[in-house]
Amino acid sequence: MSAIDDLPPLREVIRQHGLSARKSLGQNFLLDLNLTARIARAAGPLEQATVIEIGPGPGGLTRALLALGAQRVIAVERDERALAPLEQIAKRYPGRLEIVCADAQRFDPRALLGDSKAKIIANLPYNIATALLIDWLSVEPWPPWFDMMVLMFQREVAERIVAQENAEAYGRLGVLANWRAETKILFDISPAAFVPQPKVTSSVVRLIPRGAPEPCDRKALEMIAAAAFGQRRKMLRQSLKSLPVDPVRLGAAAHVDLTRRAETIPISGFVAMARELTNIRNEKTTSHKEKTPWA
Repeated sequence: MSAIDDLPPLREVIRQHGLSARKSLGQNFLLDLNLTARIARAAGPLEQATVIEIGPGPGGLTRALLALGAQRVIAVERDERALAPLEQIAKRYPGRLEIVCADAQRFDPRALLGDSKAKIIANLPYNIATALLIDWLSVEPWPPWFDMMVLMFQREVAERIVAQENAEAYGRLGVLANWRAETKILFDISPAAFVPQPKVTSSVVRLIPRGAPEPCDRKALEMIAAAAFGQRRKMLRQSLKSLPVDPVRLGAAAHVDLTRRAETIPISGFVAMARELTNIRNEKTTSHKEKTPWA
């Protein structure tokens, strides 16, 4: 018996199905069902909720989500070895677990959701965790198809996600994440909780999408942040020279002192510079059209 249901313990499931973790898939299985339940509870009440889970593996978090009342769990798993144990869970919770064998980086759940919102709750494979998060934060239009993300990352990545100005971990990821979402590290999980044990501590992060982030073009914001943090030890007047515009105009319009470094600039400063970058582009486009005669 397990702590949450009458299915076999996860170690037994792994043994029965030969589910040794594969480094190539970024797999580290979390076997403590008390911890998986804690992750599930971090997303708030799950009754009536639709949950997208990425990389369920042997199904520890999947079981917790269903045991705590999730109405519908869509589990996206690339490893075909994990499909049989997930099918066992589906039989235990009839009509509530949908198993999708797919690469999460190429999977778009919107066709399965209709007009309803989902929660993304996952112990993400380490090797694709950051890329997946950036994809979800880059969804257009915004607000997105999810109303919350509760995700596990390596502690170092989690610190980058929640970082804001003057924090050592502040960078491009922190700008994007905190522009579009409210972020918080909820708790850490020791390496000893995983099989195999990773060399780093993991952290569970909650991200709640902002309904109305400060208005600017996302791609322009990413360009500004990439340039600024690409040479983070230099002053902005130097690092922003990699952009095809005059940094002085960007700084003046945004009221940003270009003698400062990127890590000292709040997200609102990057947003203001991104808006000015868009204005400059629009001016150039308009000027080009005016100079081009009708055919």
